[in-house]
Amino acid sequence: MKPRIEPLTGKKLAGKHLTMSLANNTTGLLWQSFMQKRKEIANVIGTDLYSMQLYDPSYFESFNPAATFEKWAAVEVSSFDQLPEGFEPFTLPSGLYAVFTHIGGPSTGSQTFQYIFQNWLPASDYKLDNRPHFELLGAKYSNNDPNSEEEIWIPVRAKE
Repeated sequence: MKPRIEPLTGKKLAGKHLTMSLANNTTGLLWQSFMQKRKEIANVIGTDLYSMQLYDPSYFESFNPAATFEKWAAVEVSSFDQLPEGFEPFTLPSGLYAVFTHIGGPSTGSQTFQYIFQNWLPASDYKLDNRPHFELLGAKYSNNDPNSEEEIWIPVRAKE
């Protein structure tokens, strides 16, 4: 599984977020809440959904399933005007990303992430950058479908 390395131009996102951990994963609740009012968001660009994670810089130093992070369910917007109640703006900063395609349902996602962080990243010319991580859920994404496709965007920068 070889990624493409892609520069990302900053984006405006509108969505909802929760603080969670892998041990206490509330992703389903977050997405359920988001999807109920998603159609009320004005100025939406495209149909892609963003599943975004914000990690503390020390999060990846040692694996701890109880370590918390902020998870977002969001869409891209052209403007932050007229956000529905309970939705918040987020500006995704520009930067370089390693983009992987994951094929399969959520049950196989951990294998893909394990490969990225334990195999690809240490052997690559890149290291993690402290910016948001996200999955782009596009037209080929179908929740819990073994043929589902999503893009995993990992923030990177060149090793020094």
